[in-house]
Amino acid sequence: MTDPRRALALACGLLSAAAGSLRAEPLGRTLTLEEAVATARSRQPQLREAHAVAEGAHAQSDVARAALLPQVGGAAGYERTTANYVPRPGSLPGGIGSSAGASSSWSTLPFYSFGLSATQLLWDFGASSSAWRASRAAAASQADNERATALQVTTVVRTAFFQARAARELVRVASETLADQDRHLAQVVGFVEVGTQPEIALATARASQANARYQLVLARNGYETAKATLNQAMGVEGPTDYDVSDETVPPVPGEGADTEALLAEALAARPEMAAMEKAVRAQELTVRAGKAEYWPSISASTGITDAGSQVASLGWNWSASLNVTVPVFTGGRTGAQVRVAQWSLESLRAQADTLRQQVRLDVEQARLGVTSAKAALDSAKDALANAQQQLRLAEGRYETGVGTVIELTDAQVALTSAGQQQVQAEYNLASARTQLLRALGRS
Repeated sequence: MTDPRRALALACGLLSAAAGSLRAEPLGRTLTLEEAVATARSRQPQLREAHAVAEGAHAQSDVARAALLPQVGGAAGYERTTANYVPRPGSLPGGIGSSAGASSSWSTLPFYSFGLSATQLLWDFGASSSAWRASRAAAASQADNERATALQVTTVVRTAFFQARAARELVRVASETLADQDRHLAQVVGFVEVGTQPEIALATARASQANARYQLVLARNGYETAKATLNQAMGVEGPTDYDVSDETVPPVPGEGADTEALLAEALAARPEMAAMEKAVRAQELTVRAGKAEYWPSISASTGITDAGSQVASLGWNWSASLNVTVPVFTGGRTGAQVRVAQWSLESLRAQADTLRQQVRLDVEQARLGVTSAKAALDSAKDALANAQQQLRLAEGRYETGVGTVIELTDAQVALTSAGQQQVQAEYNLASARTQLLRALGRS
C-alpha cells in the first residue's frame, strides 16, 4: 500500500511542476522596448491631443495674420419698393422732387444692386502686427509642448516596460523558489519515513511549499497587472498575451558628470524650457499690442457699385476713402486689458523661474538616483551570491543529517529575498536612467 504522506508529497510535486510548465511556455510573442515606444507614439491619445492643440495654435496665428491683409467683400441685393414721395421737414411746396397733390400708390418697382469693396489696414502703431507675432510665438510654444508630451509619454512607457520586466523576473524567482521547495519536501518525506527527522519537519516543509505556491500566484498576477499598465501607457486597448523582452537601459553618456554640467544640457534641451521661453515672448508681444490700442489706426478702403431698377441698364459708381480711427474714450477697457496682459506676463516669468528650479531638481534627483541604484545593484548581487552559497551549505548539512529543516527553510527564504532584491535593484537602475534621460531632454 502506498504511504499517504508519500502520495501527498508526490501530488504536491506534480501540481507544482504543472504550474511551472504553464509559466515556462512562451505566450507566443515578445514585446521589445522599441516596439512599445513606437506603439505609444502612434496610438497614445495624449500625443494626439497635444498635436491637435499645436495645430490649433498654428491656425490661430493665421487668424491673427488676417488683420494685416486686405479685406475684400462682395454684395448683391434685390429690392421691391414703392416710389411714393415723402416730403422732408422744411421742404417747400413745388420744390425739386416735390409731388404736391400726387396720390400714394401701392405700385412697386424693382431695384438691383451689386458691389465689391476692399479695405486695407495701413498703420495701427503695431497693434495688429504684434498680435500676429504673439500668436506665432504661442504656436511655437505649443509645438514645444507637443515635444514635451512625446518625451513624457516615452518616459512613462519605458518605466512601465521595466516594471513589467521586473514583474516577469519576480515570477522567475517565485518559480525557482517553488521548485526548490518541491525538492526539499521530497527530501523531508524521505527522512521522516526513515525516522531521521520528526513529523514537524514534514509540516514545516509542506507549509513552505504552500507559501511558495501562493507567492508564485501573486507574482503571476503582478506580471499581468504590470502588462496591463504597460498597455495603458502605450495607448493599447487589448489583451496582455505577450511577454516583455529581457532589456535594460545602457549607461547614459555623462551620467557620472556633476550637476552643473548636466543642468546646462538640460536647460538647453528640455522642450518645456523652450516652450516657456516662447510663451513669455508671446505675452510680451501681447502687452505691446495692447498698448498700441491707445493710438489711432489708419486704413484705406475702396469700392465699386452697380445699381438700378433694370438689370440691363445699371449705373455704376466708384469710391475711395482714407479712414482714421481715434480711440477717444473706451471706458477704461484698453487700460484694463493692458494690465491683465502685464500681470499674465509676470505670472509666466514666475512660472519660468519655477520650471528652471524644477529642471535642476529633476537632474539632481536623477543623477543621485543612478549613483544610488548602481551601488545598490552591486550590493544586491553580492547578497544573492552569498544567499546561494548559504542554501547550498544548508542543503548539504540537511542531507547529511547535521542541519535542521528550520535552517534549510531560513536559507531558502534568504535566497528568495535576495533574488527579489536584485530584481528590484535592476528595476531601480533602469528607472533611474530613464528618469535621467527625461531630465536631460533626451529621447
